[in-house]
Amino acid sequence: MATILVIDDDELVSRTLQRALKLYGYHVMVSNSGTEGLQLARRHQPDLFILDIMMPGADGYQVCRQIRGDPLLQDLPVLFLTAKAKDEDKIEGFRAGADDYLSKPFNMEELQLRVRAILRRVVPKNVKEEKPAEVIAGQVVLDCRSFKVTTPNGTALLTNVQFDLLYHLMSNADQVFNSQQLLQDVWDYPRDTGSPELVRAHIKNLREKIEPVPSDPKYIRTIQGHGYTFTSNPDQ
Repeated sequence: MATILVIDDDELVSRTLQRALKLYGYHVMVSNSGTEGLQLARRHQPDLFILDIMMPGADGYQVCRQIRGDPLLQDLPVLFLTAKAKDEDKIEGFRAGADDYLSKPFNMEELQLRVRAILRRVVPKNVKEEKPAEVIAGQVVLDCRSFKVTTPNGTALLTNVQFDLLYHLMSNADQVFNSQQLLQDVWDYPRDTGSPELVRAHIKNLREKIEPVPSDPKYIRTIQGHGYTFTSNPDQ
C-alpha cells in the first residue's frame, strides 16, 4: 500500500483528500504546515507528496525545494495541488522540482489517475528498467547514472521527470512526439488524460538547462502543429 503525504494548511481540503484517497486504497498522512510535513516525511518516507503552494511560513515552492535538497527525500515525487493556476505559477512549481501540477478546483477521478501514474513510475531502483550508462545525441550527452546532461555550454543536473523526458526524446532523436504521446510514454498517463501544459512547462525548463538560447532552441525543437523533437544535428 502506497503512502501519500498531503501538506495543505486548509484542514477541510486535507481531510477531504485523506478520506477520498483512502477509498482508492492508499495510506494517507496529513500535515497542515510545510515544516511539520517535512519532519513527518523524514520519519515515515512517503511514496508521494501532495503539496499546496499558498501556506503560512514556508510556502509550497520552498517546501518542494527543501525536498529536492534533502538526501532522504530528494527522489520522492511531488504533485502540486493548488489554486494558483497561471502558467507562471506552474513553471515556478516545476522549477522547484515538482513532478506534476493540478489546479483547484479539481476532479477527484483525475487526481486519482495522476497519482496512480506517478506511483507506477516510482519503482525501487533495483527493479528499474536497465538503461545504458549514457545516451548521446549529437553534441549532447545524458548520463543515466548521475542524471546530468552535458552540452557544449556546460553540465546541468536534471530532476527525475526532466531526466525521463529528455531520455525519451534523446533515445528517439529526430522523431516527433505530440503532447499526448509524451503524456502516455513519459508520464504513463492513460490516453486523453493529463494536460499539454504539463509537457510544455517541462520542455521550457529543459530548454533553460540545455539550450544556448532557450527562446530559440537548437536541440529541443517545436514542430508547429505536430509536437516536439530532439534534433541530433542542430547545425544542419
